[in-house]
Amino acid sequence: MERHRLLATRQSAYYGHVRLSTPQIVLHLVTFTASQVRQGARGMTVRAEILRELGRQAEPWDVLVIGGGATGLGAAVEAASRGFRTLLVERFDFSKGTSSRSTKLVHGGVRYLEQLNLTLVLDALRERGHMLRNAPHLVHDLSFVVPAYSYSSLTYYGLGLKVYERLSGRLSFGRSELLSRESTLEKLPGLVGDGLRGGILYHDGQFDDARYAIALLRTLEDLGGTAINYVEAVGFLQHHGKTIGIKALDREGDTLFELQANVVINACGVQVQDTLELDHGKGGSFLAVSQGSHFVLPGSFLPGNTALMIPKTADGRVLFAIPWHGATIVGTTDEPVDQAATEPRAMHSEKQFLMEHIARYLGHAPKPSEIMSVWSGLRPLVRKGGVKTSKLSRDHTIMVSASGLVTVTGGKWTTYRRMGQDTIDRACKVASLPTRPSKTLEMKLHGWTMESAGAASEWERVYGSDLPMLCALSSEGSTLDALIHPRLPFRMREVVWAARYEMARTVEDVLARRTRALFLDARAAIEAAPAVAALLAKELNRSEAWMAEDLANFVEVAKGYLYKASEVS
Repeated sequence: MERHRLLATRQSAYYGHVRLSTPQIVLHLVTFTASQVRQGARGMTVRAEILRELGRQAEPWDVLVIGGGATGLGAAVEAASRGFRTLLVERFDFSKGTSSRSTKLVHGGVRYLEQLNLTLVLDALRERGHMLRNAPHLVHDLSFVVPAYSYSSLTYYGLGLKVYERLSGRLSFGRSELLSRESTLEKLPGLVGDGLRGGILYHDGQFDDARYAIALLRTLEDLGGTAINYVEAVGFLQHHGKTIGIKALDREGDTLFELQANVVINACGVQVQDTLELDHGKGGSFLAVSQGSHFVLPGSFLPGNTALMIPKTADGRVLFAIPWHGATIVGTTDEPVDQAATEPRAMHSEKQFLMEHIARYLGHAPKPSEIMSVWSGLRPLVRKGGVKTSKLSRDHTIMVSASGLVTVTGGKWTTYRRMGQDTIDRACKVASLPTRPSKTLEMKLHGWTMESAGAASEWERVYGSDLPMLCALSSEGSTLDALIHPRLPFRMREVVWAARYEMARTVEDVLARRTRALFLDARAAIEAAPAVAALLAKELNRSEAWMAEDLANFVEVAKGYLYKASEVS
């Protein structure tokens, strides 16, 4: 038996102050077969089974991780790969915070080389090479050019980047080389040529951060670990002053669980201080939180496949312009912030900085209509006196409180695996768990083989070996093969896949992190949201009221990704 749902959006619809106008008339006819409805319940069934498992806990977990970003997922995968019974809980969605808001680079960190932090650079270059080997569907080589506007900078950065290349050893992504003025402009069309003396080409890595986090989630599941989003640690279980688990609240059903574990790991990113306070009360903050903001522009701002890197702007920052999924990301900034917001917003000064530097290096500032998305991420940096956040190291720090709570913070995406290894090594000592060697350095991530990807698009490649199964969803209904929006590369079948296999629970989960619609084109994501909400509601067996509320919540978040011309003069 077939069920039909007709969803029409008006020629002109409004959500708050956001006008939905393109496409002018969108008519979505979504057909659901009985088989599809049964399969669509999978997302609900999997979550319900996990919650039942939490409720009937018969023995403590070996390792319980709080936090579903790069650090927490890396630690959980590390624990599960060693054979430990592992649980991860995340109060929002996986990679909701910093881990979906990076500059999309897998790199050693050229600026850390200049700071002579060779240990961090060497570790990151090593990890960069293994990320490419273990997840080639998500990580790839990217050529960068550093333009030189003086002969001294040509020599200085040329030597520095040659050292950078040599430090990577057998895991090098490619040779660096000096470029003439003509070759530099050929590789970076649109670059301001006045005063240009030449450039330096070097290689680093690029990835899709949120999709990498989902690959870690799927890998954790493949290893027998358990992870669940929208479950919040609201307190600790303690016995004789020692942490023996957490009190966890299911934010969807308001059920409270008491989850025992041999060791609990606090991997909450910029929120680690809040979690520590649940353990032993308020104390002095050891974190300095820094914000980095980005503009997303049309690909025409940086034609081709080569990225631009400015190693030192007038105020000492690093700036990138990077091709990504057909668009151009420009960033990042480095501004200290007092509060770690769930949805950080770009400051006036950051927008002004990006506008000025785009004009300086790419010839003209973008028009407001050309800024497709504006987004910000927060960096957890370990405080060191009065040092500026831009000068603080990205090394990670592991602490053990008197109760035995293990806290890990700092670090960067590229070193997530090493952070996880070090954290589980420490956790094993704290909980007297069996000593087992790490296996993750050479371990392939879920979907790693690209043999089935064939001539897949850049976006489709992120699914790796899952791509044939994803494409097969189109057989359930012709509408599932349709694009979610004419300006976006994602299809309706990816909404279904996200709900069934990637624990997507909301429209935001789908449009911000399972696809990257919100980060690529915020207005297009808003326009696509009603159809996505309808399909997601069917997949999760949700009510009309839930669909309307979730859609409104997404639009409210998405409005913060729209560039507002009035904010920058």
